[in-house]
Amino acid sequence: MKVVVIRYGEIGLKGKNRSFFERMLKKQIQRVLKPDEEVHHDFGRFYVYTQEPLDAAARLKEVFGVVTLSPGASVELDMREIEEAAATVLASALAEDPSIRTFKVEARRSNKVFPHTSPEISQRLGAFLLGRFPSMRVDVHDPHITVGVEVRQSALVFGQVIPGPGGLPVGSAGRAGLLLSGGIDSPVAGYLAMKRGVMLDCIHFHTFPYTSERSVDKVRRLCIELSKWGDLSLHLFSLTEVVEAIKQSCPDKLTITIMRRFMLRIAEAFCRQGRGLALVTGESLGQVASQTLESLYCIEHAVSVPVLRPLIGFDKTEIVAMARRMGTYELSVEPFDDCCSLFVPRNPSTQPRLEQVICAEDALDVQGLVDAALGTRESWSYYRRGQGVESTRWQ
Repeated sequence: MKVVVIRYGEIGLKGKNRSFFERMLKKQIQRVLKPDEEVHHDFGRFYVYTQEPLDAAARLKEVFGVVTLSPGASVELDMREIEEAAATVLASALAEDPSIRTFKVEARRSNKVFPHTSPEISQRLGAFLLGRFPSMRVDVHDPHITVGVEVRQSALVFGQVIPGPGGLPVGSAGRAGLLLSGGIDSPVAGYLAMKRGVMLDCIHFHTFPYTSERSVDKVRRLCIELSKWGDLSLHLFSLTEVVEAIKQSCPDKLTITIMRRFMLRIAEAFCRQGRGLALVTGESLGQVASQTLESLYCIEHAVSVPVLRPLIGFDKTEIVAMARRMGTYELSVEPFDDCCSLFVPRNPSTQPRLEQVICAEDALDVQGLVDAALGTRESWSYYRRGQGVESTRWQ
């Protein structure tokens, strides 16, 4: 029987809460499986039974909480069957790469009922494979391939250990709102938040007619990319009335600071309607005028929920590298009309003072503008089932 062995690490250290995290990980595994694939749990391992283990492994390596995984075979606790499964693994590896010349066997026996110890299994399998493949030799220090065997309720035999993303399963750490712009940074911040178990409500602000439909279309496509890692929702809000009021009544140099404060206020009000406990942004310290310590202090002062900034200590080169690995970079660099860049003043304040900002906002109907923006919401859900991503508009 063909199988993918899934290993997890940090979850195994959760003590009395371990079963909760294991249930969440199983749920995340199930969302990427095909209808004919099944997942089972044993202590410290998940097993996905499938007809196409390599294809399943390609999907499973995008599940947060998975540390490593191995496509292979599950056979009865019989040394002859284990030997034949190991020979199949080695033959498949040679067919893919004829330059392979060395191997070793690593066996782990957690089922003590099985009569052979781990060293005995390794020695017997090594001798069997040398007899079956006379051109091969054993190298226990730096082999071209390692044939792995885990003896549990059945014997699991495999030849690859594929790294997963690690982290915690999405949904295990609660819910937060991600301010998703359409640039490079915010999708990466969302990815890192999801890696720590956060389920995201993506929040995007547009300023029709100053910005075009292209900006919204781009954000929808970014949500599709992010949903590979976990189900999420997208919520669009119009910021046009807010921007017009700021431009009319507030000092030009404080435009971006006050606009960002309104974004956080609207996002906080929306999250409080659901179960959102925090906001996530793509801000990196010192990257632009609105991301100095003085600006961040003034902006965050507008809300009472925690503002999480996963990228705060990263430079642009590191962020771009992560975006490339995630697969969002090419989409993020497509030209689009972003309301922050569109309305940025010629000389924005890099060291705004909170009392100045609050004084400038006295000219605005802050709560009325927030309520009006909340009334413009449009929402979609994005969720992965098997190999594809589906979306549903629900408001």
